[in-house]
Amino acid sequence: MAVTMKQMSLIIATLGALSFIFGVVAENKKPASGTAVTMKDIVICNYPKDPTVALGICSIVFLVAASVAGYLSLFYPYRGKSVPQAALFRNTGFSVFFNIALGLTGLALAMLLWPTITEQLHLSHKVHHNLQTDCPTAKTGLLGGGAFLSLDSALFWLVSLMLADNAREDYFDETDVKGERVTSQGDDYEPDNLVKGSV
Repeated sequence: MAVTMKQMSLIIATLGALSFIFGVVAENKKPASGTAVTMKDIVICNYPKDPTVALGICSIVFLVAASVAGYLSLFYPYRGKSVPQAALFRNTGFSVFFNIALGLTGLALAMLLWPTITEQLHLSHKVHHNLQTDCPTAKTGLLGGGAFLSLDSALFWLVSLMLADNAREDYFDETDVKGERVTSQGDDYEPDNLVKGSV
């Protein structure tokens, strides 16, 4: 079954929105700190049960899925017609937005991974020999910031997809073997019939 550009857009937007939602909820559910229980030579940190790590992982998974869908959507052969990557990258706007989308994806991934891994480490290593420990959690704000960057990256993938569509149309206009202008609606344009009708 062939996938249309509209369907790809909906997939990217949905996955990006889900990544954003999971990231924001993870930020809101994250506890400020744990409770320190001091014993003879150690401190044991008790953390309330919270879904921060699971929500962070979900946000990361949906970010990666949205980015993979965004990347593949740019080079997918819609209507069975493929375009060389070099032809797409000749379009300056496409190149700029493609690189911004890649950069935002990497930054969002870093900002989601860092607090998720840190939070898991805090939950796994609860026993501390430093009696002054205050049972910290992951840095506040990183999950929320990563969630917003995740949404931004999905939006930039969508803009890149629109620009790729323009570049595809330009490419097919240039490579029309008959020298006729191919319209994006696929209208049947036959100049021979017009000449015969006018004679």
